[in-house]
Amino acid sequence: MLLATILITEPATAASHAAQTTLLRNREFAEALTEGIRTARKSIYLSFFLFKATTARNNLPRQIAEELVRAQKRGVNVTVLLERPSKERSPAGGDSLYNDNRQTADLLSRGGVKVFFDSPSVTTHTKVAVIDGHLVFIGSHNLSQSALQHNNELSVLLDSPELAAEVKAYLDRL
Repeated sequence: MLLATILITEPATAASHAAQTTLLRNREFAEALTEGIRTARKSIYLSFFLFKATTARNNLPRQIAEELVRAQKRGVNVTVLLERPSKERSPAGGDSLYNDNRQTADLLSRGGVKVFFDSPSVTTHTKVAVIDGHLVFIGSHNLSQSALQHNNELSVLLDSPELAAEVKAYLDRL
């Protein structure tokens, strides 16, 4: 009976957008995102669970953070939303995650980038960037050296003004 109910229930409708799509495997993500930031002319919106820019040599997240600051200085509107964990929800790892995100937020803020943290009452596990109102990067990559250099990760770059607007509207509500 349950299967019959499922089969006759109309599926929920999700937004469908035509988009040029590029699959970004493993290290390809950092290169593509960095290029998107370098060529941005109007706006960059990022929302990431983890953005761990360190002073380690060749740290890819730091290079991305520095590109965001350069974009802001050349007149691009750059906004970043990061996770602020709740001690009640993540007592063991919350401090480390918050410290990593706070360190990056400080670097970005000193460069004029607008940085916000989500409410500690909810986890924002997004990994998304919207550039110039048409490029959307979305997938599994956090902005950590492990995710950008070593892990098996998979993300997608979509060129779609409609999807970009929908993602931006979603981020604005967070």
